[in-house]
Amino acid sequence: MAYLKLLRPKDWAKNLFLFIPLFFGREIFNIEKLSAVALGFIAFSCIASSIYIINDYRDREDDRKHPVKCKRPLAAGTVSPTVALVICGLLLLGGFGLAWWIRDKFLFVLVIYFLINLGYSLGLKSIPILDIILLAIGFVLRIKGGSVISFVPLSEWIIIMVFLLAIFMAIGKRRDDVLLKISSGADMRKSIKGYNLELLNTLLALVCAVIIVAYFMYTMSPETVKNVGSTRLYYTCIFVFAGLMRYLQIIYISTDSGSPTKILYKDRFIQITLLLWTASYIFLLYFVKDMTFFK
Repeated sequence: MAYLKLLRPKDWAKNLFLFIPLFFGREIFNIEKLSAVALGFIAFSCIASSIYIINDYRDREDDRKHPVKCKRPLAAGTVSPTVALVICGLLLLGGFGLAWWIRDKFLFVLVIYFLINLGYSLGLKSIPILDIILLAIGFVLRIKGGSVISFVPLSEWIIIMVFLLAIFMAIGKRRDDVLLKISSGADMRKSIKGYNLELLNTLLALVCAVIIVAYFMYTMSPETVKNVGSTRLYYTCIFVFAGLMRYLQIIYISTDSGSPTKILYKDRFIQITLLLWTASYIFLLYFVKDMTFFK
C-alpha cells in the first residue's frame, strides 16, 4: 500500500487533461484516437509519478513538519529512499519508452514536462510567482500532449483557459500554505515567504474574473460558433460560474484548498456541476446544430 501511495495515483486525475483536445475537437467517440490518448495517459502518469518521487525524496525532511504531507511514504519512513529511487528510474524508462512508441512528438512534449518539473523540484518552486506559473505550464503541456497524440489541433482559447484555471487552483493551494504558516508558525515551503493572504486573495479575485471573461469570449467567438454550429454555447457559463463560486466558498469559508484533486474527489457540488457542464456541452457540441428553438 505504501508503494502505491508513493506513486500518488489520486493525482493522476490531472492527466485527464490529455483528453481535452478530443472532447472539444468532437473526437471523444473516436475509439482509435481515444485508445491512443489512453496510452498517453499511462505514459504521462508514469512520468508524473517519477516527479512526485523525486519531489518527495528531496522534501522528506520538510514534509515531516506538515500536518498532511508527513503521511507521505518517504516522510513517514514506510518506503526507503533507495527503493523509491529505483521505482523512479523504472517509471522513467517505462513512461518515456511508451511515449516514444506512441509518437516521437509526444515524447518531446513529455521530456519538456519532465525537465520543467525536475527544475521545479530542484529549486524553482522556491521562487514566488514562478512556482505557480510552472505548475500551470504543466497543465498546458498535458493538453498539448493530447493534441499531438490525437492529431486534433488546439484552440488558443482552450490553451488560455486551461492555463488560467491551473493558475487559479495553484493560488488556492498557496493560500492554504499561508494559512498553515499562520497557524503553525512554520514555513511549509520556501516560496511562501513571497506570499501573504492579501496578495493571494487579490490574485484569486483577479484570475477568477479573467477566467469568466475568457470563457464567455470563447463561447461567443466566431471560430467556436462555426465549429459547434450553435450560438448558444454561452448557456454553459452558468456551470462555470457555479464551479468557481463553490471553489471560492471552499477556500474562504471551509479554508480547505490544499488539494484541488482532493476537492474534486470529495465535493459533491463541484462533481455535479462538472457533470452538468459536461452533459450540456456534449449536447450542444455533438447533438445540436442549430439552437433556434431557444430563441
